[in-house]
Amino acid sequence: MITGRPKKFATTLTESERTSLQQIAQSRSMPHGVVRRTQMILLSADGQTNTAIAARFQVTVPTVAHWRKRFKAHGLVGLYGEQRSGRPRTHDDDRVASLLNKVLQQRPKNATHWSIRSVAAETGVTKSTVHRFFKLFGLQPHRSKSFKLSNDPFFVEKVRDIVGLYLNPPDKALVLCVDEKSQIQALERTQPILPMGLGYVEGVTHDYYRHGTTTLFAALNVQSGQVITQCKARHRHQEFLSFLRHLDESVPAALDLHLIIDNYATHKHPTVQAWLDKHPRFHMHFTPTSASWLNMVERFFRDITTERLRRGVFTSVAELVAAIDAYVVHHNIHPKPFIWTKSARDILEKVIRANSRLSSKQNETLH
Repeated sequence: MITGRPKKFATTLTESERTSLQQIAQSRSMPHGVVRRTQMILLSADGQTNTAIAARFQVTVPTVAHWRKRFKAHGLVGLYGEQRSGRPRTHDDDRVASLLNKVLQQRPKNATHWSIRSVAAETGVTKSTVHRFFKLFGLQPHRSKSFKLSNDPFFVEKVRDIVGLYLNPPDKALVLCVDEKSQIQALERTQPILPMGLGYVEGVTHDYYRHGTTTLFAALNVQSGQVITQCKARHRHQEFLSFLRHLDESVPAALDLHLIIDNYATHKHPTVQAWLDKHPRFHMHFTPTSASWLNMVERFFRDITTERLRRGVFTSVAELVAAIDAYVVHHNIHPKPFIWTKSARDILEKVIRANSRLSSKQNETLH
C-alpha cells in the first residue's frame, strides 16, 4: 500500500505548455532559478512525487509543492517568483505579456527583427525596462542561429553507428575522426599589426597579400585526443589516398582502424575503394549528409583556426605549414580529448522536435 500525504492536484500540461517549459529547461541563458522550477514542473507532470523531486534538486518538499501551486494558479509567469515589497509595479502582467507576445509573434514594419529601442518606441515602455524584460525572459531578437536538417535516408542508422563508436569504442581498435580543411590561405597583412594595449584591442588591417594555400588532412584519435596530420598542396583523391597510407604506417598493425568521415567525393573514389578493399583493417563510417557536426575533428579544426590561423601572418606557404606542424606537435604533447555526451536517442528526439516545429511553421505559412 502506498502511504504518505497524497498530492492535492496532479500537474497536467498542454502541448504548448510542455514545449515552452522544455525550451526554458534546456536554456543556458535563462535565470538558474527559473530553469530549476520548470524542470520541477516537468518532472511532476511525468508523475514523479514531490519527495523524489525535492531529493533530486536538494530542496524541501514544501518548496516543490509551492512552485506547483504557483504554476497551477498563474501558469508560466508564476515560475518567475512572487512580487516583493517595495515600489508598486509600473507594468502589470497583461502589459508584460502583451510586450512579449509582440516580440515573439510579430515583426517590426521596416526591419527583420526587434531591438530594445524599437520595442520601446512601439510599446511606450522605457528602454531600460524593455532591456530588463529581455534579460529576465531570455529574449535576444538581435541574434539568430543557423541550422540544417539532414535529408539522408539512412540518417538514423548512421547516427546510431557513429555515436555508438564514440560512447562504446571497439576493443583492439582506434576510432579516428578524419577530414580535410582545404584552402587554408597564407595571408600577409599589408601593414604591421598594432599590439594590444591598456584600453584598446589589437589592430589588424582588413587587406592582405595572398601567398598561396594548403590543405590540412587530420585524423583525431577519439580516445586520446591526439591528431595525425599532413599538409598537401591539393585536395584530390590522390592526396587523400596518400594520407590513408600515412595512417596505415603510423598506427600499429595489430589495431583495426574505424574512420568517421564525411561523404566528400574523394573519399569514395574507385581508386580509394580499391585500396581499402586490400586493407581490411580500415572500416569506414560515413556521416549523414549535412551532418558534419557528428565528426569531432571539426572541433580540432575550429581550435587551430581560432588559436593559430585566423590572426596569423604568413609570408609563404612553407611558413604556414611550419606553423600548423608546430601547433600539432604542441597539441599532441598536451592532448585533451573531446568527450561525446549525447546518446543517439537524445539526438533523434531533438531532430524530431525540430521537424515538428518546422512542419507547424510551414502549415501556418500555407494557411
